[in-house]
Amino acid sequence: MPRSKPPATDVREQWLLLDRQLCFALYSSSLAMTRIYKPLLAPLGLTYPQYLVMLVLWELDGPSVSQLGQRLSLDSGTLTPLLKRLESLGHIERRRARDDERRVDIFLTPQGRKLREQALDIPGQLACASACELDEVIALTQRLQQLRQQLNRAADAAA
Repeated sequence: MPRSKPPATDVREQWLLLDRQLCFALYSSSLAMTRIYKPLLAPLGLTYPQYLVMLVLWELDGPSVSQLGQRLSLDSGTLTPLLKRLESLGHIERRRARDDERRVDIFLTPQGRKLREQALDIPGQLACASACELDEVIALTQRLQQLRQQLNRAADAAA
């Protein structure tokens, strides 16, 4: 049986406790979020990363692959297989841009647009699972977006 250590007396040691780690709270919450989404997305035939791609495309049809990657914070090595799978499912179409054949733009198919209707209840189901009111979800989302921006700025400054 593992032995627990006596309570930390040094404040710096207290910050090393797992339950005080913001990174672990975010990581474990992300895992829980993905677990909640899995059965919600199953009827749509989408994985969580595919759903994120579709969310962006339902907002803006026709972005370039690089714009899509930037919006989702994904590199092309991660994004390309997602796009290929969504294309094979008939939800999107990849087209070379007419003005610059190096650029590939992503467009929804009629089937991809129709899928949006099936997804309309998912945010409400997620809010219900979180036991949060709409204003709490909005405030938490905004705070996490601010945190992401601050962390990105700090990472960029350290690079």
